[in-house]
Amino acid sequence: MELTVSRWNAHYGFSPCHTAELRPKPVSRCTPENMLNQLASIRIFAKVAECLNFAEAAKQLGISNSVVTRSVATLEEHLGVRLVNRTTRRVSLTGTGELYWKRCIELLRQLNDMDECIASAVGEPAGSLRIAASSLYTTTDLPELLAAYRAREPRMSFELTVFDNMSDVAASEFDVCFSAERRLRDSSLVCRPLAQTRDVIVASPDYLARRPAPRTPGELASHDVLLASDAPSRYWEFRDTHGTQRVVVQPIMNVQSPQVVKRAVQAGLGIARLSRLFVRSELADGSLSALLDDATLCGDERTVWLLYSGQPHMAVALRSFVDFVVEHYRQKSPQNKAQEEERVGPAQHRSSNTELLLGEIL
Repeated sequence: MELTVSRWNAHYGFSPCHTAELRPKPVSRCTPENMLNQLASIRIFAKVAECLNFAEAAKQLGISNSVVTRSVATLEEHLGVRLVNRTTRRVSLTGTGELYWKRCIELLRQLNDMDECIASAVGEPAGSLRIAASSLYTTTDLPELLAAYRAREPRMSFELTVFDNMSDVAASEFDVCFSAERRLRDSSLVCRPLAQTRDVIVASPDYLARRPAPRTPGELASHDVLLASDAPSRYWEFRDTHGTQRVVVQPIMNVQSPQVVKRAVQAGLGIARLSRLFVRSELADGSLSALLDDATLCGDERTVWLLYSGQPHMAVALRSFVDFVVEHYRQKSPQNKAQEEERVGPAQHRSSNTELLLGEIL
């Protein structure tokens, strides 16, 4: 018996809507304009998938919400599938959207690599670097460093994340990181020391006008002390010819941000120990005074570290920036040229991972 289309559908249980889904979508003409529009939609979709928020994606891309919404809808129409689930409360990816996002990431990475190949050929790195930096470093060396690099490479741009604690930022969230730590945690990243600084105990003239400056470390026990979260808490140790003296301090405030501690010290709230690099301007202009300079403070060393992923094929822009940073600090400290490499952390067996250049900086 010859089956008509309608009888065939009825026989196998297909409704008209099912056959409509099976009907192939008309293929749009492959013109340069269509390809560029699709690529733009892919970039926008990838940002939406990353943020899971249309408004935040629009903000990061510097475009309107309506453009983001329309681009994702156009991409879904082109593919004939739903990529994003939208509700009034949240945005999520469909299963197909998850798969498509992974392929989009691969595609966009390849496109960036192609751009960098051209930039490398003409000797001009281009693109955007994701930089994470501690609040201490962002208020000291970083602005000068970025300004100097941007003057040399005007096609580069930066996305900056500021943190008070290294645990607040994940390695996947940055291309390069600047951290000022007393003790570097185990890491699978390449870790290069750039500079060293020491802590100094400081107070403001207003505070010292109310409370006489401590003449010995032991007198700190009777003073108001402000603690940054990464500072040794409850006691400070000093060393002299007679040995080590542990002084129990009485903190009246303990906060995570060194910037807040510095402002509180300037306001006359109390005494604090902060990185000398962090307060060098205030020490120079007299808004803060150094205390107990004749006493040796134990555990006062800090190292400014440069951290980045040790991939076998480093992106041109990242390599250019790392080389610039290292040379910048080498010129600032020409005497520090010796290099010693030592493996630490959980990935000691991998030659491309952690490289701690201990002893001499750079």
